[in-house]
Amino acid sequence: MPENQNTRNYGAEQIQVLEGLEPVRKRPGMYIGSTGPRGLHHLVYEVVDNSIDEALADVCDTIEVIINEDNSVTITDNGSGIPVETHPKTGKSTVETVLTVLHAGGKFDNGAYKVSGGLHGVGVSVVNALSEWLIVEVRREGKIHRQKYERGVPLTPLEIVGETKENGTIVSFKPDSLIFDEIIFKYETLEHRLRELAFLNKGIRISIEDKRNDKKSEFYYEGGIKAFVKHLNKNKTAIHKNILYTEGERDNCTAELALQYTDAYSENIHSFANNINTHEGGTHLSGLKSALTRTVNDYARRNGILKEKDENLSGEDIREGITAILSVKLSEPQFEGQTKTKLGNSEMRGIVEGLVTESIDGFLEENPKDAKIIIDKSLRSARAREAARKARELTRRKNVLESSSLPGKLADCSEKDADKCEVFLVEGDSAGGSAKQGRDRKIQAILPLKGKIMNVEKARLDKILNFAEIKAMITAFGCGIGDDFDMDKLRYGKIVIMTDADVDGAHIRTLLLTFFYRYMRPLIEEGHIYIAQPPLYKVKKGRAEYYAYTEKELQKVLQEIGEKGYSIQRYKGLGEMNPEQLWDTTMDPEKRIMLKVNVEDAVAADEIFTTLMGDKVKPRREFIEDNAKYVENLDI
Repeated sequence: MPENQNTRNYGAEQIQVLEGLEPVRKRPGMYIGSTGPRGLHHLVYEVVDNSIDEALADVCDTIEVIINEDNSVTITDNGSGIPVETHPKTGKSTVETVLTVLHAGGKFDNGAYKVSGGLHGVGVSVVNALSEWLIVEVRREGKIHRQKYERGVPLTPLEIVGETKENGTIVSFKPDSLIFDEIIFKYETLEHRLRELAFLNKGIRISIEDKRNDKKSEFYYEGGIKAFVKHLNKNKTAIHKNILYTEGERDNCTAELALQYTDAYSENIHSFANNINTHEGGTHLSGLKSALTRTVNDYARRNGILKEKDENLSGEDIREGITAILSVKLSEPQFEGQTKTKLGNSEMRGIVEGLVTESIDGFLEENPKDAKIIIDKSLRSARAREAARKARELTRRKNVLESSSLPGKLADCSEKDADKCEVFLVEGDSAGGSAKQGRDRKIQAILPLKGKIMNVEKARLDKILNFAEIKAMITAFGCGIGDDFDMDKLRYGKIVIMTDADVDGAHIRTLLLTFFYRYMRPLIEEGHIYIAQPPLYKVKKGRAEYYAYTEKELQKVLQEIGEKGYSIQRYKGLGEMNPEQLWDTTMDPEKRIMLKVNVEDAVAADEIFTTLMGDKVKPRREFIEDNAKYVENLDI
């Protein structure tokens, strides 16, 4: 355990009081984003972030997370422990101040922590306010202090309950079922984030244990973000062996970069600021991209790979196939953007640019074979991009010349307001026919897809644009693709994938999601992609008909209608339903069930698409074996 050198410097005077706790229970979404799964899991991250702050201050190297059988969570660290003395402004113990006053925490005083994590920075007080109960145990200066709360209100004073030679904090809490839609933690969601934190903070040991089913994982990466890149590329084929790694510090800011190229066709860059995944990018990412583009072009010209008459390689060409992690840490991050995940600090661009220019240039000079492989790949990408541009231009010219630019097989809707319109992507002509007859023609369009679309994970954009079914979708949606993507031109507020409930249907759904994720990701990020949920069974008894969407629903229906005189039909395909049934069960906005597709974790999503749709068979087999036990309905 590291020496607790900062214990005496982190006391009550470092804890600043900014505002009270009253609004949290009234408007929880303002503080944790939502009262759905994202907000629920954010409670754990908020407590863990406090422990990470201790680690960043070099007073903590071990964090343990336990999901208990009752869905409460316990987080333990071996940091310096929350200060226990009376706070000068509140007159309460500092522990109670931290747990009952919003924004009261050491991270708001630059003297206590140099940098601090935490997305909302709302502090553990919000976790306390939104928990049915919370117990905090502080081990500090030889004593064990404990206090219990109920929905943010202290039930006991801070009491000394024992002696110890250890330092640290233990927080246990159970989310309040009056606040959250459901209070069941998902192990995999927490596991992904904790692994990410271990990668981003090398040398910290983070473990998670699920006492509901005996799952356990431990993460410790001495290699930090270099190990992160290796992990992300484990199911891909790297085109050079060495992972480039560099780190630097300037003006109390640090920047780390690790990168490696693979034979994939998409770029995979994840940027972080103070451990927060900056999904919307920001100044640090701009610095990386501009330095990478300039440095690779300069090297290619110096070494005669690009001739005088050749145009420079574009940034997109140079980033094809790259896997990179950029992590910066700074004392006062400014977050902007729609979801507050875009770094706005202007100084970070120059810091990252300087670091990247020097390190990339050095890497290319020292590894000429790797440099040639990377630049050759970029040149192939440039040629493919030019072919794709010509294909797009040709499509646009054709559309202008033709009286109707929409694909012939699209049955469009009459409504012109895109927000009110929806298009169903339907598998095959049979289901397409039923859907066209059963739909609401005013707001619902139908686009039948013939067969399986191309696996875009294994193709460049020029090849993808020549695939008929993909061209039909791009034309129907109206928002373009790649460089031409424009959300304002989207013709439908909802794009609904409606496939059969069998293996082929699942495969088509995955192919479509891969396409949207790789080439039209804003459609997913802004909530335009949905998956229709047709029923799996129809139960008939006399003239009465019942539909069941899951195995559990089927059992419930059978219990309600009695033991005899019924028949069960298992739907294999949408084509088995007549238009009225398809409307009643799957398309009627008043009755249907639809899943909205979102990307909670871009790192995890990239991993899954690579595993399922990439070239390597072994990881795909392992994924299927690991997840087979979660399958409820298997078509054999």
